[in-house]
Amino acid sequence: MVEPIHTNGATSKYNAWYHPYKTDKQFKKKTAYFSMEFAVHQGLKTYSGGLGFLAGSHMRSAFDLKQNLIGIGMLWKYGYYDQGRNKDQTLRTNFIEKNYNFLEDTGLEVEVRIHDNPSVKVRAYVLKPETFGAAPLYFLTTDVEGNDFLSRTITDYLYDANETTRVSQSIVLGIGGAKIVEALGGADVYHLNEGHGLPAFYYLQDKAKKTHKAFTTHTPEKGGNEERNGHHLNHCGFFGRRLSGDELQQKMTNGDNVNYTVAALRMAQKANAVSKLHAKVSEDMWKDFEGTSKIVPITNAQNQHFWQDGDIKKAWKEKDTKAFKKRKTVLKENLFEEVLHQTGKIFDPNVATMVWARRFAGYKRADLLLHDEERFKKLVSDTKYPIQIIWAGKPYPMDYYAIDIFDKLVKYTKKIPNLAVLTGYEIELSRKLKLGSNIWLNTPRITHEASGTSGMAAAMNGSVNLSTNDGWMPEFAKHGHNSFILPEIGYKLPETQQDRLDSSNLYDVLEKQVLPVFYDNPNKWNEIAFAAIDDIVPEFTSERMAKQYYKELY
Repeated sequence: MVEPIHTNGATSKYNAWYHPYKTDKQFKKKTAYFSMEFAVHQGLKTYSGGLGFLAGSHMRSAFDLKQNLIGIGMLWKYGYYDQGRNKDQTLRTNFIEKNYNFLEDTGLEVEVRIHDNPSVKVRAYVLKPETFGAAPLYFLTTDVEGNDFLSRTITDYLYDANETTRVSQSIVLGIGGAKIVEALGGADVYHLNEGHGLPAFYYLQDKAKKTHKAFTTHTPEKGGNEERNGHHLNHCGFFGRRLSGDELQQKMTNGDNVNYTVAALRMAQKANAVSKLHAKVSEDMWKDFEGTSKIVPITNAQNQHFWQDGDIKKAWKEKDTKAFKKRKTVLKENLFEEVLHQTGKIFDPNVATMVWARRFAGYKRADLLLHDEERFKKLVSDTKYPIQIIWAGKPYPMDYYAIDIFDKLVKYTKKIPNLAVLTGYEIELSRKLKLGSNIWLNTPRITHEASGTSGMAAAMNGSVNLSTNDGWMPEFAKHGHNSFILPEIGYKLPETQQDRLDSSNLYDVLEKQVLPVFYDNPNKWNEIAFAAIDDIVPEFTSERMAKQYYKELY
């Protein structure tokens, strides 16, 4: 039984399961979608990167399709972080308090046990669907009157570096979120978008055993598949109640540890990976663990209405290359205003512009072009086939290796007029980069990128993908027709060898294929850009994805 819901006198239609539209009968199952991140608008900083962008597009398409779905997330007091610069232009992480007057206090408040505190208050605020055009989103906070200081800080920072705080965040999202859903009338389906909300499944095992549980795994990277000591989790209240020694032993996945992904795969009735390649990689990763559910592929996607420029869409539909080029020039000029503002450099809209923009992580290799410095200098000084290159993205604030790559690029490019590193990589900058680029560079080591969705939104806007054949690319790419793909190399080779070979291949494809087509055969370039949009829409739109989730996972 759920403890009493405190409403503090507040009355709202958002105290019950509510949508401002009549649900489409094919999507009638009441579904609660749990995610640590949601990116639905620049003005709501409740995300760090790709996971949030994906979840935001999903919520927008759920709204467009009139699905009976709500989102359960976290109201981060300081967001992820605000990306700034030190005096020498290197990365500085700023933590600034966020306030959102457009969120409505539902009056719903539940209590969860965390450590030895049996009554940490969790309050829910709602983002109404009509505000940004997304399914109802309920954001949870522990910054509530009556909580002690430590409890109030649980929802301060997305992906807090303190391990105990991270565990507490999972308890708030999972158990606190499940209790809020119960207060709203319950759900037919509880969907965990990644393992962060795993405590919801433990709670539901005891409270609602017949409830359908669905799980999405998002990464083959070890850091994205959390694993923690089971005894510590038990002390924290991770399992909803304090387990006995025998009960706890049954929860362990290997030794004294609980792997969130393995545990979720064992409790979920259905599970999915986020691309066809990722499904194969995931099945191989977890094949030695018994009792896990089959992992089916449901490839990630992005919301076309949100990300695609209207004039680019019109030019594509009419196959009007003149209008496409004119609009692309305007969009490049808009992007270059940001380049000038941040770096003091004036970029030329007539020059091929390549962008690398995503979360800075080692396996994504933002600095792959710098592996051969002599060849890089030749590339960026070529007058026959000139190029402008922009990098952008947020490293995790405690990932010093990734921060070092970011800072290395800043220092290297500072005095070179056609190279820029931008800060503030959030929705609006992401949009400018996707709309204003000609080439969208993606360089993960193969099998490390589960899906990758930035290239989808870039392609919707006539930016041609140049990528390793990883994530969603094998389902989309036709080299020289809708994109350019680096030759595949052995993904089991030593990483230094992979980087050397991929770097060499990247230069070959850029110098001998991509740039010659852009400058010497602009009609062919436009054909490639339009072919990419043809192949993106509707297959890689979140409308397809949201329908597929209801059909195959729920």
